[in-house]
Amino acid sequence: MDATTSEVMAELAALDEPKARAVNAKHGDDHGVNLTKLRAVAKRLKTQQDLAVDLWATGDTAARLLALLVCRPKAFGRDELDAMLREANGPKVHDWLVNYVVKKSPHAEELRLAWLDDPDPVVASAGWALTTERVAKRPDGLDLPGLLDVIEAEMKDAPDRLQWAMNHCLAQIGIDHARHRARAIAIGERLEVLKDYPTPPNCTSPYAPIWIEELVRRKENA
Repeated sequence: MDATTSEVMAELAALDEPKARAVNAKHGDDHGVNLTKLRAVAKRLKTQQDLAVDLWATGDTAARLLALLVCRPKAFGRDELDAMLREANGPKVHDWLVNYVVKKSPHAEELRLAWLDDPDPVVASAGWALTTERVAKRPDGLDLPGLLDVIEAEMKDAPDRLQWAMNHCLAQIGIDHARHRARAIAIGERLEVLKDYPTPPNCTSPYAPIWIEELVRRKENA
């Protein structure tokens, strides 16, 4: 039997933990549900598009994260996805929407092009995330030198979220496309974006020159 929205909301409320809420708040997310437990709920519910739409409509962050796990990505129209991105509350909802839903949508390329030039830097960051996906998986037709031109001109002064997305694209170009690698590294060295980002042990720095060289080394040694 399909779960009702009120039943699921009650279950999410019972899973809310003050400690998790405090940790998530540091990352800009306003919910207190452990994500492993949230995924377990989603696994039990399986795909339920109508429930996903209702959960999203609540505006609750945990409910929206669950909605993105139980929805049918291809069921959303282009304008629906655009509206959802613009009302996504918090970085985690934004990331999951782009990665779990938009990337699987038949509207992904149309939205990528529209979002890249959006004046809202958070929306533009989604365009760059979709572009990074294409750099890695379907680069044919992309103007990689043109992307590097934009990154070189705009990344240094971009707002944090947009800067992060552009930097990821810069690194991906350098990692996957040897003919552009030297330029990608040189742009990273000149702009020094995320050069001093605190990186835990055994993690790769997001500073593009280090990121590129480390991932290329791993690929060559694989």
